Amino acid sequence: MSAQPSFAAPGIQAPGIFAYAGFWRRLVAIIIDWIVLMVAGLVIGFTLGLFLIRGGVSAQSGRTVAKILGMTIGWLYFALMESSVKQATLGKMALGLMVTDLNGGRISFARATGRHFAKIISALLLLIGFVMAGFTSRKQALHDMIASCLVIRQW
Repeated sequence: MSAQPSFAAPGIQAPGIFAYAGFWRRLVAIIIDWIVLMVAGLVIGFTLGLFLIRGGVSAQSGRTVAKILGMTIGWLYFALMESSVKQATLGKMALGLMVTDLNGGRISFARATGRHFAKIISALLLLIGFVMAGFTSRKQALHDMIASCLVIRQW
């Protein structure tokens, strides 16, 4: 008996075989995401600032509110988008990337939240946790390993 080779249609990955997203593609995606978040932050911050000034809130209290709001928006942006049907932020979509579990499935909001906050560990290690994506066999950064996730290419 000879083993039958398995074939997948062009552009379609065979089950369990993924085209992992490399470091540079992921870097461009995160830069796009930072730009999106900065623009959103400026719009929200300006609007919030007007309300706080009219309400007589001190500058220090306004900065505290802005920091908390900024962290919350960043967390929700990444966690909601990466656990959505698209499985990607706007930056990842622009580069044809998506976040999956180790089997290629959609991740939950809780796992996306864990992945997001695990990025703090990646950053605290002099960004080495991010750079790991360029050197591991499945192109995983430290936060991907912690959350048991993959970032794969769709095209």
